[in-house]
Amino acid sequence: MAEVAFVDVEKRYGLVKVISGLNLRIADGEFVVLVGPSGCGKTTSLQMVAGLESITSGRLFIGGRDVTDVPPKSRDIAMVFQSYALFPHMNVFDNIAFGLKIRKVPKADMEAQVKRVAERLKIESFLDRLPKTLSGGQRQRVALARALVRQPGVFLMDEPLSNLDAKLRVEARSFLAKMHHELGITTIYVTHDQAEAMTMGTQIVVMNEGVIQQAAPPLEVYNNPANRFVAGFIGSPATNFLSLRYSGGYLVDPLAAIQLPVPESRRPALARYEDAEIVLGARPEHIRAAPRGQARPIAAVDFTVDVAQHLGHEVLLDIVAGPHRAVTRVAPDDFPKEGEQRPFEFDMNVVFFFDSATGANIEGSAN
Repeated sequence: MAEVAFVDVEKRYGLVKVISGLNLRIADGEFVVLVGPSGCGKTTSLQMVAGLESITSGRLFIGGRDVTDVPPKSRDIAMVFQSYALFPHMNVFDNIAFGLKIRKVPKADMEAQVKRVAERLKIESFLDRLPKTLSGGQRQRVALARALVRQPGVFLMDEPLSNLDAKLRVEARSFLAKMHHELGITTIYVTHDQAEAMTMGTQIVVMNEGVIQQAAPPLEVYNNPANRFVAGFIGSPATNFLSLRYSGGYLVDPLAAIQLPVPESRRPALARYEDAEIVLGARPEHIRAAPRGQARPIAAVDFTVDVAQHLGHEVLLDIVAGPHRAVTRVAPDDFPKEGEQRPFEFDMNVVFFFDSATGANIEGSAN
């Protein structure tokens, strides 16, 4: 096990900068997820740790040792790829043992190590089979076994679940989280799937255009996003954004008949935005349909239901008020129908406020 540290790392291809001033410290034994849209630099960052990509400037440390110019084989890392990269002509045993054979591990020791890791991953009954006879989930476990058998200091995973179907991905996420809890190997996991990031990582690193937007535990990222990008990327359905004017303790848009009171405790942070536009960020669960037959809530907006998406356990409503559009979730037993207008209450104690120019969280965020 080992700590990993990026210090002022940059990566350029000619004049194109894909990683800019990356500073990140991953503690020994952590499960860190690099997440972001395609092209954000997450896979490039992982490959720099693996030694598959050179570093243009800056330094990279593993276990306190500067490995910036150290070849991959000497970095004490193991990697699982998106494609699994199994040898089709070798059986499962030989695929798992391949790295040990290269290192000339004695046969008895090699067999014992392969058997131990195969039992841990529950693939001991597959050792004589070829990869083509296995399911996607079984192949994924073989690829993991091949990496684990080396007992690396750092475990690198590049979207290893992306080839699995939805049901199997849920099972695999649970399995990988449990495996990390048992083994405690420092793990860096790359994905574009925010659900994987939220459910698996002890730390989430949200990246965009080669820059870290926020690095924090999953619930911190979800409940206190550093900026509008993070709020919009983490969470499903995505956060709703409404551009409103702050005036006298209210967020208003007269044309859409919106007047939302800001709690007294949150007004000091907005004082410098008096009579200026800010962006209100509200997750779907921050907006609730007002119950029929009850008094209108103070922090409510009249929305018209545009589309209802039935998911069985809940209904997602696309709602519209003037130029503003939002998504909220409601229970399936009693909800506004398409075309119906109903007051929707905003939980003003938990919504986010973002600077309309910079996108930064006005109240700040821990990173």
